Amino acid sequence: MNNRILTHEQIEHIAKRIAYQIYETNVDEKEIVIAGINGGGLQFAKKIATILGKITDANIVLCKVDMDKSNPLKSGVQTSISEAEYKNKSIVLVDDVLNSGTTLIYGTHHFLKTPIKQLKTAVLVNRNHKKYPIKADFKGISLSTSLNEHIKVVFEGKNNAVYLEE
Repeated sequence: MNNRILTHEQIEHIAKRIAYQIYETNVDEKEIVIAGINGGGLQFAKKIATILGKITDANIVLCKVDMDKSNPLKSGVQTSISEAEYKNKSIVLVDDVLNSGTTLIYGTHHFLKTPIKQLKTAVLVNRNHKKYPIKADFKGISLSTSLNEHIKVVFEGKNNAVYLEE
């Protein structure tokens, strides 16, 4: 059974709200790195980066963060920009769903190996099943779900949606 919990319009509104929150947090920055975890996180990061580009004069750098989500310790974390490009910068790590916290904690760990100004996290959907001490600084919605339920995020042009699957 699929229940749509966010429509395309709601996702667009959330992306805009989060972009403004990121802007407020980084109002004095000349450059902001928006680092999207490959997959839904990168798609959501692109939306946020596009909006930020319209509301701030800061240079917005989009960074793709790649890892094996089932075993990030083994695969390691790779980024589409070099360490020099995010060193001493403000970074926002973006994912679509914060479930166990695995991808966000390993992504965070990767960036913390380098001196940076600040690191914030943003997610579209925050579930409350974390096994790591990580939180979303900017979040679309928070859901208390059972462990056997699944959140499916679909980014398809003008038909984006989030579903709760049982």
